[in-house]
Amino acid sequence: MNALLYALLTLTIAGWAWSEWRRRRLGAELRRTMQLFEVSLDMNSTIHKKDLLQRIMDTSARIMQAEASSIILVDPDKCELYFELATGSKGEEVREVRLKMGEGVAGWVAANGRPVKIDDAAGDPRWSSKVANRVNYATRNMLCVPVYSKGAVIGVLQVINKKGGKPFTDRDLRLLESIASPTAVSLDNAMLYDALQQSIEALKTTRAAKERMESELMLAQRIQSGFVPKELLPVKSAAFLWQESEAAGVDAGSVARAGEDGSREAPYPAEVNATLRPAREVGGDFYDYFLLGENELFFALGDVSDKGIPAALYMAMIVTLIKGRMSSGVSPGELLTAVNRELYKDDSTMFATIFCGVLDMRTGKLIFSDGGHCTPYVLREGGGIDPLAAQKCLPLGVMDDTLYANNAEVLLPGDRLVLYSDGITEAEDAEKRQYGTSRLLAALEGMRDYASKQMVGLLLDEVDRFANGAMQSDDIAVLLIEKK
Repeated sequence: MNALLYALLTLTIAGWAWSEWRRRRLGAELRRTMQLFEVSLDMNSTIHKKDLLQRIMDTSARIMQAEASSIILVDPDKCELYFELATGSKGEEVREVRLKMGEGVAGWVAANGRPVKIDDAAGDPRWSSKVANRVNYATRNMLCVPVYSKGAVIGVLQVINKKGGKPFTDRDLRLLESIASPTAVSLDNAMLYDALQQSIEALKTTRAAKERMESELMLAQRIQSGFVPKELLPVKSAAFLWQESEAAGVDAGSVARAGEDGSREAPYPAEVNATLRPAREVGGDFYDYFLLGENELFFALGDVSDKGIPAALYMAMIVTLIKGRMSSGVSPGELLTAVNRELYKDDSTMFATIFCGVLDMRTGKLIFSDGGHCTPYVLREGGGIDPLAAQKCLPLGVMDDTLYANNAEVLLPGDRLVLYSDGITEAEDAEKRQYGTSRLLAALEGMRDYASKQMVGLLLDEVDRFANGAMQSDDIAVLLIEKK
């Protein structure tokens, strides 16, 4: 009887102990589930990477009862690990440290993709004091687990020094793995969002810079268009630096005297028409014309070796030198020799071809100098087109001791002198065929019956028809002088 009672009592106690153990286990599982649920809530409460990392670290340190925690992210481009965020009093110092893959405990976990529990950090062969020495922080024990995303380790989650001097347990390690597993998706999304934000900011910066540049170019265009020679007066006009391409760039000036009362007298026996169409907003082709005294017309057309803003600046320097040194009594050859010496001092890698001359509008005598520019043509009133033969010299800015020669020709009434840049003859169609000199001569011959002002616009139209929509690759300049 006693034996039976003892057996029943033993079974009752065992059953109670089993129930109590099971109750405690279920309680522990419930607490673990609630802890993970808390982590999940924190993770899903923000998409911003730094906020997410801070929440994960705070929650991990609290749940694991650790003195400090950190998450170390993998930089796949440099094969390094870096501390995006670290909690604790030395968190900022920790963020400055970078580890190589395989270096230290975290590097080993990232390289091998396996978690570790270390009870004595200093005694572990994988231990690196690189971080500890930097922040003067003693590490007793630690847990370190990999953070996976799409099969790859994107980071390492670690907690350091369990509070109360206790060691971490295997159960703690499993709990930290459970925390790391769902964080991966949120962290991956946050990193993608962060990259998207950086791209947006970069785009905004680029757009702002582009808009600022466009605004500055528009201002430059307005300023430069104000220098366009409108008509020939007995004063030096400003240089033609730029003209809006959509205006087709036609500009004409009939040389006319200005009476003392401001009225116009009989026009001078010459007419000038010109156009400039840059390949970009501003360009390196240029022309200018102005009167020297009563009867002499100075003109120039040039082409800088580069394009865009650098070419425009170099061209502005050339025009400034020309306007500062050209006066009545100075020959075109003397002018180019002096300008060339000044340009060579600038030690620029650019150069410019140029053709300039002085026309006596009464006699038709033309003195000109050729600095390696395209050969001009004279459309004769009596028929035929003649090249304006000249002794060609080097472009401006190539050699400092170049002496530029003077050449002479006579224009008869009705003769038209056509100057142009290689943007005309080297214009290309979609198949890279060039417009060429032959087409230019044929076009000029076909326009013989048109007025000079019309010819300039018609020539550009002819080049555009040949290009047939192909992008303009070089600046275009044309200057036409007709002897009346």
